Amino acid sequence: MAKRDFYEVLGVPKNASDEEIKKAYRKLAMKHHPDRNQGDAAKAAEERFKEAKEAYEMLSDPQKKAAYDQYGHAGVDPNMRGGPGGAEGFGGFGESFGDIFGDIFGGARGQRGGRQVYRGADLSYAMEITLEEAAAGKDSQIRIPSWDDCDTCKGTGAKPGTSVKTCHTCHGQGQVQMRQGFFSVQQTCPTCHGTGKIIPDPCTACHGQGKIKKQKTLEIKIPAGIDDGQRIRSTGNGAPAQNGGPSRDLYIEVRLRKHDIFEREGDDLHCQVPVSMTTASLGGEIDVPTLQGKATIDLPEGTQSGKTFRLRGKGIKGVRSSYPGDLYCHVAVETPVKLTEYQRKLLKELDDSFKSGGHKHSPNDQGWFEKAKSFFS
Repeated sequence: MAKRDFYEVLGVPKNASDEEIKKAYRKLAMKHHPDRNQGDAAKAAEERFKEAKEAYEMLSDPQKKAAYDQYGHAGVDPNMRGGPGGAEGFGGFGESFGDIFGDIFGGARGQRGGRQVYRGADLSYAMEITLEEAAAGKDSQIRIPSWDDCDTCKGTGAKPGTSVKTCHTCHGQGQVQMRQGFFSVQQTCPTCHGTGKIIPDPCTACHGQGKIKKQKTLEIKIPAGIDDGQRIRSTGNGAPAQNGGPSRDLYIEVRLRKHDIFEREGDDLHCQVPVSMTTASLGGEIDVPTLQGKATIDLPEGTQSGKTFRLRGKGIKGVRSSYPGDLYCHVAVETPVKLTEYQRKLLKELDDSFKSGGHKHSPNDQGWFEKAKSFFS
């Protein structure tokens, strides 16, 4: 299924400001967050949540937004290879042209000394971090696979005392001409698979590969404000190439560990704050946690469950943000449990006094019963 327009996903016009885009994303994220949707609607909500997140990530980045406005999805999708900038921008026309013919004729990225040169493959690594680490950033070490020249054959792939031979089929070119009627097509040599050489006696240590797989430690710097699903690129630390081609890159994908208190949505944080029935009724100050330490909220008298308090600047400063987000504290009034007989008696007396006062003590009571009358008749 084709992707929907990012502006359509967020429900904003193309001339929407950064603040309007952010506000629209917050609204959709709150509505479709997986933790807020259960049952049959959960799967559809999750898809909408991912769709909104992708749209926001593209439209909140000035460079990606400019590319998307000019070229649509092709300008920001690395799999579509088109886009601006000639041979340099977003993969470039020259690179995409080479990829097309490389896929047809064996995946080559060019030739070196008459032989096909293949690029390596990208590698991915999933790193789980805490919310606190994501907010503050951190330096970390990871162990990744690496490939070093084989000590036994010194990287030749041939058994010691023997040598590498030039391929007799392609004469070291790595390619052969295949004729079909009037057409002549250049294809990868089926004997040497594009290397231009054959190894009669492969090295037993590396099985003719010339390289041995090992492990190496890589220093990774996690930038402050990174979000779940974002990636860090480590250039040149991907899988090795064949015939001297360039190694690809390593992508470290960040995954946020579920937090005991906070839920992150963009640069904002949300938390549920349990409040006793008496405190909600009488009002007063309560302490709430933030990533920066303790903060105080002044509850007004008669605070209802679900009331939200906003603490400005107590969220997370994203990687591309110029200022931190906010912390939203959602009040959850707790009903007392495991009451003693004396407490039951006091609550009964209190309830009787409420009832004698009519609906003035229950602001939502009267309106609800008026709406429900038709169901009781």
